[in-house]
Amino acid sequence: MQQLSLPLTLPNTELDKVVWFGEMLQALDDSRNPAWPDCFGLSLQRWFSRQGHAPIRTLSLFSGGGGLDIAFHDCGFQIVQMIELEAKYVQTLIHNSQPGKRLENSSAVCIDIREYSPNPDLKVDFIIGGPPCQTFSAAGRRASGVAGTSDARGTLFQEYVRILKTLQPKGFLFENVYGITGAQNGEAWKEIQAAFQEAGYTIHFRVLDAADYGVPQHRERLFIVGLREGSYQFPYPTHGPDSPECEPFYTAGEAVAGADISEADEGIGGRYGYLLTNIPPGLNYSFYTEEMGHPQPVFSWRSKFSDFLYKADPEMPVRTIKAQGGQYTGPFSWDNRRFTVAELKRLQTFPDDYQIVGNRQVCIEQIGNSVPPQLGRILALSILEQVMGVKLPFPMHYLPTSKTLGFRQRKRQLTQRYAQKAKDAIALLDKTQQPTAKLLPTYAIHEQTVRFLAPDFAWNENYVSNSVKINLKYELNPSSWTITVQKSDIWTEEYQYIIEITPAVGYEQWVLGTNQVKLIANHLEPCVFTALWKAFEEKLIELTGMADLVQLSGYYQYSPRFRGRLTFNPNLKVEQFWRIVQCVVRGIGVATQISAQELGLLWAVNADDVFSYLQSLRHLGYEVRNHNTNPQIPKGEYLIPYCFPTLNPKSVQLRKQFSTFQVSVL
Repeated sequence: MQQLSLPLTLPNTELDKVVWFGEMLQALDDSRNPAWPDCFGLSLQRWFSRQGHAPIRTLSLFSGGGGLDIAFHDCGFQIVQMIELEAKYVQTLIHNSQPGKRLENSSAVCIDIREYSPNPDLKVDFIIGGPPCQTFSAAGRRASGVAGTSDARGTLFQEYVRILKTLQPKGFLFENVYGITGAQNGEAWKEIQAAFQEAGYTIHFRVLDAADYGVPQHRERLFIVGLREGSYQFPYPTHGPDSPECEPFYTAGEAVAGADISEADEGIGGRYGYLLTNIPPGLNYSFYTEEMGHPQPVFSWRSKFSDFLYKADPEMPVRTIKAQGGQYTGPFSWDNRRFTVAELKRLQTFPDDYQIVGNRQVCIEQIGNSVPPQLGRILALSILEQVMGVKLPFPMHYLPTSKTLGFRQRKRQLTQRYAQKAKDAIALLDKTQQPTAKLLPTYAIHEQTVRFLAPDFAWNENYVSNSVKINLKYELNPSSWTITVQKSDIWTEEYQYIIEITPAVGYEQWVLGTNQVKLIANHLEPCVFTALWKAFEEKLIELTGMADLVQLSGYYQYSPRFRGRLTFNPNLKVEQFWRIVQCVVRGIGVATQISAQELGLLWAVNADDVFSYLQSLRHLGYEVRNHNTNPQIPKGEYLIPYCFPTLNPKSVQLRKQFSTFQVSVL
């Protein structure tokens, strides 16, 4: 770990240009050197130590990796207890509470807050912390709304209120995602406000972007300051266009300069890793979409989360660092690799000498779930002055209640900036090296092969346990694609049904090089139906470079880019379930949250039987969602995102319990 450099005095040439942030640095004898937030925090510690102020006894709830605790400890608050459920995070808190460490004299307690009952004799002046935010997060909003207070994690604020009532501190600082204000049509937010007010606190709240306060990361969060007496105003931004004299943002490139990269990898690998190289800094997977102008799209618009293949821009703060993510979750370095833990700490303004305990993923969880310490310091200073009456060595500037910050508007400007960067990058692409340009203008593929379909919807070339053997026949050329599937080793020409796939109106220029696809089934069995779509998807990936069928169709909240039609052999006696499959392939009851009664009407079946049919669709590999899989979906309502099956071994929905039956194609 790199050693901290000593604070440096501002050069005389800069004294005439001092603004608010500069005044802070000058008063603390600091400078804008790399990793300046570390020096800023240490200088605050030394200043408060010299003043001899009585310690402000503070309780930390939902402490996580300790971001807020670092901030308030640096500003003269004595963190008497840090309450955290996760034992792996508590190890970090304990390690950094040792003498000479950033949280020295603090005490970490590993306990579920629902079981924590502070001694009424425990005297605290202030409480800090925010409960887990998953139930109000953007990921939840993407999946048909958020669970909000209907999820057990969304009611943890009530435990916060319980402790406030017991200890009755002067005030508190509560942090959460800004989605909390819109969850459940605003009802959850009303409930939270009423609970704090009923506990005796007047609340003041704002959504702040961490980049506005010296963090090299755009991270929008809701902050609530509650006071038993007095008033409060949030501090003006120290950085960015809304700051006094428009102090430039602290950029990602500046932040990671000199950070430890000894553990840096050589790249992210995997199926999509090679795509990262051509993505311009600041963009993500959307670089490879038709909307961005890419000549060989791999993905459809909004089909992935915004951090999928997201490459940081060294000239700007990075997007929000996520606590959880997969192999392709950014931010990735502009050097086409993962950031090291040391670099991620810099991007979150964790001190270099603050040791986060655990493996890489556990460290990232703690970093991504924390309030950036530098933002926390500015908030702590504002509370010191306004609530605790401490005179600071520099002036503070506060936001009028009516003042609107401009970070939302700047996000739109960034969109324009990166659209132009994508255009410039695409213009420079060497077409002979485009990794997705695999489909030739003219081609003819005639082949027979075998695949194996597993119970978890894995599609394999070789047999795995309990999988079904599938025989395939491909006839592919520019005029049409025909894919035939059957279980028998002896081919028969008598089909059971045909699925015809054609571009939707307005999307006639398909990447397939043909406007007609026929999927022919020689057996009326669930595994054959699923295999037809798997075989189509396999060829789509192989010949065009597109990621999967979802990318060809487009994200379900948009109009589908292709239409399906299932036609049965006229001599075939068709059961009701297969008539429902016929409706789904046509898009009837698909891509919309809908009740069982409405589905019954659309499918011409009894509403009481709909749930059973939906279970059977899951057995075909359809990603059917309900209240059990996504608590934000009301009971009795359902969502089938796509007209084709999408479940595979990596699907999050596959591991969720839709019913009491085990999902399987066998």
